[in-house]
Amino acid sequence: MLDTVQVVTTVVVGLMVGVEFSVAFIMSRILDALPEDSAQLGHAHGGRMLGALMPFWYMGSLVLSAIWAVTGWHHQGAGLVVTAAGLLIVSVVMSILLLVPINNRNKTWTAENRPADWKELLNRWNRYHYVRVAVIVAAFTLLVTALA
Repeated sequence: MLDTVQVVTTVVVGLMVGVEFSVAFIMSRILDALPEDSAQLGHAHGGRMLGALMPFWYMGSLVLSAIWAVTGWHHQGAGLVVTAAGLLIVSVVMSILLLVPINNRNKTWTAENRPADWKELLNRWNRYHYVRVAVIVAAFTLLVTALA
């Protein structure tokens, strides 16, 4: 059972890291290169799509990490898994407090109703997202290390 939990957790967290890394370093650059206000509209659409999926993915990753920590408590690497779960908690808290409020506003904006500082808000979201990506990459690295 522990082997299955380890593999499933590592794959789920790894895929989440890949998606968030792609958003940070690929999709944002593609959207920002679009003409005029298309970037904001693209970010809004992405926020609606990923905003519906990512809460489940983040919580699922956290739950799987907790299951791994509990079932593997007396095995080598348990401390790494607990630390990874702690980092995933940090990423969830960051999301709720910093990123989701901006995303919730952005996904409702249109050319007619967006605020004058919309570019600044998207830049702030991106900066927070970079930090969150670093946190989940660290968590993933700890989970992979715990497999050894």
